[in-house]
Amino acid sequence: MYAVLKTGGKQYRVAIGDKIEVEKLASAVGDQVTLTDVLMIENEGNVTVGKPMVAGAEVIAKVVGEGKGDKVTHFDYRNKHRRRKTIGHRQQFTRLEIAEIKG
Repeated sequence: MYAVLKTGGKQYRVAIGDKIEVEKLASAVGDQVTLTDVLMIENEGNVTVGKPMVAGAEVIAKVVGEGKGDKVTHFDYRNKHRRRKTIGHRQQFTRLEIAEIKG
């Protein structure tokens, strides 16, 4: 059994027991999160596709950690203008462990 869900502007294919890193959620470590934006569910060969979401479906996950991703650097340079600028960014994420798929 697996599901395709949407969170943080991205889509993830998850099964029970999977650990995924999603965009930062406003939940503390140890909390349970219910994700209701489920696009598709597969259960023993039966596929249910939503229009656009599957009605009544939800994925329950446990927050197991938080952190920051790898640093992404950008260097901006303008020729003949003495302009040099370095920008860095580290995206925050929440690590989830999928506990249950209802649908």
